[in-house]
Amino acid sequence: MPLIFNTRVCVTAQHRQILDQVLDLFEIIPDYDLNIMTTDQSLAQVTQKAVEGLSKIIETEGPDVVLVQGDTTTTFCGALAAFYNQVKVGHIEAGLRTSNKYAPFPEEINRRLTTQLTDYHFAPTEFARRSLINEGIKENSICVTGNTVIDSLMWIQEKIKQKKLSLPDGLEDTLDGRRIVLVTGHRRESFGEGFKNICMAIRDIADRFDDVLFVYPVHLNPNVQEPVNRFLRGHQHIHLVEPLTYAPFVWLMNRATIVLTDSGGVQEEATSLGKPLLVLRETTERPEAIEAGNAFLVGTKKETIISHLSDLLVRQHKIEEMAKTNNVYGDGQAAKRIVGILEKKLGDG
Repeated sequence: MPLIFNTRVCVTAQHRQILDQVLDLFEIIPDYDLNIMTTDQSLAQVTQKAVEGLSKIIETEGPDVVLVQGDTTTTFCGALAAFYNQVKVGHIEAGLRTSNKYAPFPEEINRRLTTQLTDYHFAPTEFARRSLINEGIKENSICVTGNTVIDSLMWIQEKIKQKKLSLPDGLEDTLDGRRIVLVTGHRRESFGEGFKNICMAIRDIADRFDDVLFVYPVHLNPNVQEPVNRFLRGHQHIHLVEPLTYAPFVWLMNRATIVLTDSGGVQEEATSLGKPLLVLRETTERPEAIEAGNAFLVGTKKETIISHLSDLLVRQHKIEEMAKTNNVYGDGQAAKRIVGILEKKLGDG
């Protein structure tokens, strides 16, 4: 295949451990690593370091376009640094909205501001495209591509089928043929009372269903670790594990009966795998799964979580109704579409 673009990969390493695992899995060697992470730094400090570091790289490289992905602080800073250097911006995963600037925090504002700095909007869904149009973004600057997270999911699924990836020792034996409820949670807006409620709901269900095993890869943030360890550690039907690398996590999603999450990416992945999904948030920027019948928005109130989860666990037909694969978030070809669009756009000047 002929060389289309001369690329440079830059990472900020806002989450060092998770980043290094992913880079290793996909065999990516960054050209630049800002390594900005320090203990207990504020969002303002992250923003300052990222904008300054990325600006220097853009000044040095003089790119035709800067691609940013998602809704992190790094995403916004990359777009801002490109704008300051009068370089065009392509935003992958553009147009996701909750219309609540504090949920998710700070991601909702990160992506809204990134939109204002973007020249090429790569929207994952038609819903995201309409959101951008409603904000006054020109239609000819928006392309619906699907989400690259589904490209990655399908790639890793094939590796798992071919047994080319190893699993952590003992993980499969731990599941012991039981029904698995996979849990993830890390949202800032749920810190405090929200996480306490989530944990208490999980413990209540674990007390009542002997044939169910909760598996929870616990985020490293102390605001997550503290309530999870206080309420859930030591329960015979709850298995707390360190954050998993991508391949074991996808394998675990395949084994799960139900997924509980506040993660945007997991909402997309679980839907694509046909896993019944309970979203532990008050609002979501990914309503497609709910509209398709794959998911319920249950929030962080203990009673609501218990009601929805116990109802699924005692009514197998409801699980079967929700357990349908759905490609609303992509077909695994998003990256190819984005490359093709950029080739045409940049070729046209």
